[in-house]
Amino acid sequence: MKKKKWYNNQLFPWVLPVLIIVLWELFGRLNLITSTMLPTPWEVIQAGWRLFETGELQEHVFISTERALIGFVIGGVIGFALGLFNGTILFLERLVDTTIQMVRTIPHLALIPLVILWFGIGESAKIFLVAVGVMFPIYINTFNGIKNVDRKLIEMGKIYGLSKWKLFTNIILPGAMPSILVGIRYALGVTWISLIVAETIGADAGIGYMATTAREFMQMDVVVLTIVLYAILGKLSDFIAKVFEQRLLKWNPAYNNKE
Repeated sequence: MKKKKWYNNQLFPWVLPVLIIVLWELFGRLNLITSTMLPTPWEVIQAGWRLFETGELQEHVFISTERALIGFVIGGVIGFALGLFNGTILFLERLVDTTIQMVRTIPHLALIPLVILWFGIGESAKIFLVAVGVMFPIYINTFNGIKNVDRKLIEMGKIYGLSKWKLFTNIILPGAMPSILVGIRYALGVTWISLIVAETIGADAGIGYMATTAREFMQMDVVVLTIVLYAILGKLSDFIAKVFEQRLLKWNPAYNNKE
């Protein structure tokens, strides 16, 4: 039995973040960093507690999470479906893929003026921006994952008489799953980046709205709090994606390393 390496301890990845926070607090207490430039972690925690007591924090976090989830689901389903069909049907690949690749090169946040004209500054505009940002990473990784499935395995499945459905569910989809999950993890990061920008455009609620309002009143502790909230939500999203990776890819040695 192999001995577990010391750096595989679950607490080890938190060493660097904790060290940064300790140094940040220390520099603030020694007045090497002023509160007007960067509030200390303790001041940020106090600001968060004040907002929590009034209920504002929970409300804004819930609204932002809801927008992110709806946009992610819409964009993810569209991206996955396009990647799936283009990856398995040659006719559709020839017809659609080139167009998608051209559109993909346009920064989706550059569409903001058009989005405002199309949807106004309501919820639809914010969800649309998130969905567009999410769609392309999932599409690319789904499409490439399917295209890179070992052709020998597919041929073997055909020789054993597997139907098209069983060929897809037993060979193609599992073979493409690592790439698809990478796309999902990347798309989750894009989700929060898109939302940060979307919520600064005419929003009346959400974490981005908190940041904009705090900036106008020079409340630096709240501004930093909003950044920390986005970081926590992004990390939580990535953690959930990693859990799915470990569960869906148990058969893959690269995702089942017990060392």
